[in-house]
Order: sequence, then structure tokens, then C-alpha cells
Amino acid sequence: MNQPQTRAILVTGGAGYIGSHVVLQLIEAGERVVVLDDLSTGFRDAVGGATLVVGNVGDPALVANVLREHDVDTVMHFAARTIVPESVADPLRYYGNNTCATRNLLACCRDAGVARIVFSSTAAVYGTPTGGVAGEDTPTAPINPYGSSKLMSEWMLRDLAAAGGPRYVVLRYFNVAGCDPEGRIGQSTKNATLLIKVACEAALGKRPRLSIFGTDYPTPDGTGIRDYIHVVDLARAHLDALRYLREGGASATLNCGYGHGYSVREVLAAVARAHGAPVPFVEEPRRAGDPPSLIAVSDRIRATLGWQPRHDDLDFIAHTALAWEKKLPA
Repeated sequence: MNQPQTRAILVTGGAGYIGSHVVLQLIEAGERVVVLDDLSTGFRDAVGGATLVVGNVGDPALVANVLREHDVDTVMHFAARTIVPESVADPLRYYGNNTCATRNLLACCRDAGVARIVFSSTAAVYGTPTGGVAGEDTPTAPINPYGSSKLMSEWMLRDLAAAGGPRYVVLRYFNVAGCDPEGRIGQSTKNATLLIKVACEAALGKRPRLSIFGTDYPTPDGTGIRDYIHVVDLARAHLDALRYLREGGASATLNCGYGHGYSVREVLAAVARAHGAPVPFVEEPRRAGDPPSLIAVSDRIRATLGWQPRHDDLDFIAHTALAWEKKLPA
């Protein structure tokens, strides 16, 4: 990182799983961090040494006050609903919480003269890409309201930047997993849906079993394939994006993945190795909104940001996730 700036970074959703890992790295880098989180899915004790403001990104008076009071010049925007099946069942909640609240945040950023935005987006914007592989130039065709809500936010960022607003980096996450290797923070969400988190809960008896949704996909073992990225590597990409924008980099949209995938069965095998016993599971029909395979073409983030992943290892991902899960109450 360059020498930290004296102005503050606002991290929306910074008490959540991914946001808290970014906050931890920002504080370690000497940055001044303010977290805005309504704590609906986040945790007060996850923000560490950052200033916490409890509230909603959709509240214009609150957001404007936070930007002004804390002298914010960079925003990292994580606050969102992120569960695909829930978005299919309740689409308006997703358009309200993700798209409309982001529109409010961007208006406040424009009015406050915020210079830079790093936006948490998703591979769900690609829908079901041909061959199950997506590069940044792959056509966007989301197949669920979650992906659509994020893509609409990307469009707003693009158009605002073209009209003289903040420069930005959009990071399209593939499947985020794992936890801080030192066990300081982790994935604590109740009723989580992320596969590796659920597999760890099932392994430890916190759930009776895990459901494999779809065993008849056109993949080698019939289960869905995803590009799993360790949350620490993903968090590092946000600090790399911050440095890139501070150095004058142009607005960019970048995939965050390792460029290869694992099936559901391979993930369960990795958690079983970490645990020393099989993960109980039951096979279920496919779920609406799930593509058979989704893997990142990730050359551009490496070239643009100089990003170098350090934890591209499914067993390490499973080990850190299980270690954190053991610390949580049943």
C-alpha cells in the first residue's frame, strides 16, 4: 500500500462476513475506517478498531452526515442482501435493499465529492455463461433478482462516473469461502447458505445434514461447480483496488476468482478431510437460479491491480472455515 491517507474510508456492510475481513486489513494498513451497518446480518464485534455507525445505507440524511462528519473520500460498498433463493422468492426486497439503497448512496457520494468507490458485485451478473466460464467481457444475463440488482448498481456507477462522479472498481465475486487464518473473525451469519459454511455446520452436528441441490448437472460428478476464493485473498483485492484508484487508475470492472472450480462433492470431501469424518448430506432436486458451472477468467484483476492470491488451496479454505465454526456456539 501507499502511505495511508488521513481522510476516512467508509465501509458499508463492514460488520458482515466479507466487509469485516476488508476492515481488518484496512486497519492493519493504518487506514482510518468508518463502518456503516444496520447489523441485520453483521456483528458489532467484527468491526475491530473501526468507528461503527449503526444505520441503513438507504437513509440519505444519515449517509450524508457520515460522509461529512468523518471526511470520507473513499467508499467501499458491501451492504446488500445476497441469498439467491431468497431473491427469487422476494425480488422487491432485493431491488429495494440492493439497487435503491445503492442509488441513495451514490447520490450522497456525488453531493459530498467522494473521489473513489470500490463496489462489491457478483458473478451472478453473468447468469449461465457458455461453457460455465465468465470473463469480464462475457455478456451479462443474470438469471435471478440478486444478480439483476447488482448489475443495475454497476450501471449506475458506470453512468455516474461518466457524468463526472467518482472513479470506481467493481469487483465481481465468485464463491467466497474460508475465514481469517488467525481466527479473529469469520463467517458467523445465522441460517447461512454458503456451501462451505453449511458443510462445516453439518460436520459439527449444528445441522442434521447438508442438501446437495442437483446431482444431474452436465459436470463430471453431476453436482454444480464453482470457483471458490478465500475471503482473505478477496479482501486483499479491495486494498489493491484502493491503491490502484489512489494512483489515478481508470474505472474498472474485475472478476475475483482463482480461475478454476470445484464441485459440491469435492468441497464436501475437503471439509471431511479437515474434520476427519464424512459430512452428512442428502440429495435434492436442482434449485431455481443456480447455473451448472461458474468459473472466473481472472487474468484482468492480476494485470490491472497486481493482485496475487496467497490461499488458492481448497483444503486451506476448508480448514480455516471449520476452525472458525468450532469457535461459534452450537
